[in-house]
Amino acid sequence: MRTTPIAVFMAFGTKGDVYPIAAIAAAFAVDMEQYNVFFITHSAHEGLKVHLEAKTVVYLPVSSPPALAPHDDSAPPAGSKDLSFSLQKREITRDHRRECVSIVERIFGDGLSLQSDLMVINFFALEGWSLAELFHLRCVVAAPYVVPYSAPSSYEGKFRKELPDLYKYLKEAPDDKVGWKDVIHWMWPLFTDEWGSWRNVELRLSACPFTDPVTGLPAWHDRPSSPLILYGFSKEVVECPGYWPSRVQVSGFWFLPSEWQFSCNKCAEISALVSSMPLNTKDELCSTHVKLQSFMSAPAPELPIFIGLSSIGSMGLMRNPQAFLQVIENVIGISSHRFLLFSAGYGPLDTAINSLAQNGLVGSERRQSSRDGVSIFGGRLFCYSGIIPYNWLFPRCAAVIHHGGSGSTAAALRSGTPQVICPFLMDQFYWAERMFWIGVAPEPLKRHQLLPDKDEDLCIREVAEVVARAIGSALSVEVRARALDIAKRISSEDGVSQAVQALKEELGCLGSRKGYH
Repeated sequence: MRTTPIAVFMAFGTKGDVYPIAAIAAAFAVDMEQYNVFFITHSAHEGLKVHLEAKTVVYLPVSSPPALAPHDDSAPPAGSKDLSFSLQKREITRDHRRECVSIVERIFGDGLSLQSDLMVINFFALEGWSLAELFHLRCVVAAPYVVPYSAPSSYEGKFRKELPDLYKYLKEAPDDKVGWKDVIHWMWPLFTDEWGSWRNVELRLSACPFTDPVTGLPAWHDRPSSPLILYGFSKEVVECPGYWPSRVQVSGFWFLPSEWQFSCNKCAEISALVSSMPLNTKDELCSTHVKLQSFMSAPAPELPIFIGLSSIGSMGLMRNPQAFLQVIENVIGISSHRFLLFSAGYGPLDTAINSLAQNGLVGSERRQSSRDGVSIFGGRLFCYSGIIPYNWLFPRCAAVIHHGGSGSTAAALRSGTPQVICPFLMDQFYWAERMFWIGVAPEPLKRHQLLPDKDEDLCIREVAEVVARAIGSALSVEVRARALDIAKRISSEDGVSQAVQALKEELGCLGSRKGYH
């Protein structure tokens, strides 16, 4: 009979969705040595494996892609090449869920669960909620942003009409029990046919949570506690309204260990050696990045401006990289700014950059340029694709132009750097509006105001003027002062440690075995 408790962390989505949960899993494993800790995510995040295993966390991959777009040519074929996108998505979802079931079955086997077993999921791993129910596990939800999806306006009326008894059960629930606040805040997809059929057919559970699998009626005799929801942001930045479920806890931003944030192994090793010190010494980056360091430290009237859209390109949302570069070139032409562009390894953008760079290079310079980064547009735009920690870059930048991802937003807030945000999907719109509201960014850009589909000269010039005005607003005295003020307020927060503490309190554990480094 098993006596060692198990904690399973399951997180799906892009890097910004997954890595913060992995940081909590690693910290939990270090603090709670009595647990066997597992982390389930996409195989695309294999870079996490070495970091997790260093903290005794077992990395378990599933083959599904982190994101799938209708025009994503890199998406793996699901059977025939002629499959429609919707059919392809259904097949990937089916296989993904089967892999999840298989992995959790391997972890827990046929034995009984322990009261101290734990499942932690993010909002894109709702499979974990039903699997926790199947294996009788305590389930906690964790996310570095406010739930990124909301129920349709007609949802409550339809729910009340089709499931009147369950609606009454949820509406009458005490505050500390699962109730309608939980459903409308984040659980509502679990009551849709998409999840119901899978629960019923594949898992042999009731189609609707909290109902009897035979009668379909609410389990009046068994009211489970409202699940703990951990949010990885600061109360100094996000207001917590009273209509949220009672068991929401806000712990502070979940920043990653510096050594996790390098794509360069040498830099990661250096960072690990100096992890107990601020990352501001001359030896923070290895010699491979001498071009980047030279660009950042070059004598200039002002610091460069960072531009990075993370996975927006790989998700198929940057359709014309050449036009994007033309916009930057035009902004350079009408301003005095220098720019640092992170391509995130998006192939078409890297190709466009290198095409521009090769015109002035020959021989070995050409081969080295794509590996170490390149300067174009008269040396005023430096482009690189390898990952460098934002906590190194952002304090060295005058402003940050980004897509509104939770990680980019948090890093800019911590560094006290003004922001210009162009959101594309999900929680990015929330962060863009929130940063404008608290005064650390100008009004958000619309997609076509940064990434025009057309490369006509007039269109490019108009977009460049919009971007230049946004940069000017971000660099105003008022925005700079507000950004520094927020940075000071959140400087003492340790979100990962607070999240681990919340999990320990949920499990009834006291004390700590080790600190997390």
